[in-house]
Amino acid sequence: MSIIDGKTILLTGGTGTFGKAFTEYIFKNHQPKKLIIFSRDEFKQYEMERRFPLEKYSIRYFVGDIRDKDRLYRAFNGVDYVIHAAALKQVPACEYNPFEAVRTNILGAQNIIDAAIDRGVKKVIAISTDKAVNPINLYGGTKMVMEKLMIAGNYYVGGKSTLFSAVRYGNVVGSRGSVIPFFIKIKKEGKKKLPVTDKRMTRFWIPIGDGVKLVMNALEESVGGETFIPQIPSMKITDLAKAIIPNCEIEEIGIRPGEKLHETLISEEEGEKTYKMTKNEQDLFIILPHFSDLNGRYEKYLNLFEMPKDFSYTSSNNEEWLTVEQINNMIGNHI
Repeated sequence: MSIIDGKTILLTGGTGTFGKAFTEYIFKNHQPKKLIIFSRDEFKQYEMERRFPLEKYSIRYFVGDIRDKDRLYRAFNGVDYVIHAAALKQVPACEYNPFEAVRTNILGAQNIIDAAIDRGVKKVIAISTDKAVNPINLYGGTKMVMEKLMIAGNYYVGGKSTLFSAVRYGNVVGSRGSVIPFFIKIKKEGKKKLPVTDKRMTRFWIPIGDGVKLVMNALEESVGGETFIPQIPSMKITDLAKAIIPNCEIEEIGIRPGEKLHETLISEEEGEKTYKMTKNEQDLFIILPHFSDLNGRYEKYLNLFEMPKDFSYTSSNNEEWLTVEQINNMIGNHI
């Protein structure tokens, strides 16, 4: 029996790429009491309900915004676990609408913390991004603050028992907003030239199924305060271009504002408290918080392999790289 069998799970931002994959995985492999999809787009919920109808699945759809604390209090009633995926994610949109990004990504996270504690939620797993590490754009900055709020929530609970942890991963293959659909569109137009911002650019890449597995592993293992990170491969942006259009011409157009040449999942400062484990055939890094151990809860990790004090994990210093052929196999369903 798994941790979520017979339990009620609520997923914020549940109509997105992750939400759909998580929902499919849950009902294929587990028997939850109920899964609640919480999001603010009623049309996306309508589309999702056609795929996961109420008559067949133990699922409910709540229209609501994480900015609305009252709505969260209502939705969290009777919920065991919350997976927090809702966010404003588009870097240019966040730069142009900074106050909106703060209201959703930061104040919305605070609302989730308050509602989860007061409604007796057992665990909250917040989904973050590599852009939260040493952020250079507003989106990354808000996600960094979101992570800090969630981890600090373990002190904020007082006498309550809610646990807060986070997961952090890189670009999702074929997700909305990734470069893959853009490159594919150019290919379908019959063009042979692909624009890249910088030929030196590298990125972490993860299939959405591995993202779901990461969240499940975090849900099972977390004791509150950890950040879970998958060990995933890197790729060169030029190899991605070649995988989509072989022998393509690459046009270098320059890095956009707020864009990094390489991405970081673990900074050197975090590497000092990072451990490594394998869970359900997935290799994980676990960053423990820098505040003191809460009643010895982190002792379970101390027997794991501890990373060197100067350890960092970036898309450029990664030991595992995707070849053009491997990238092609990964994106085959999207072309």
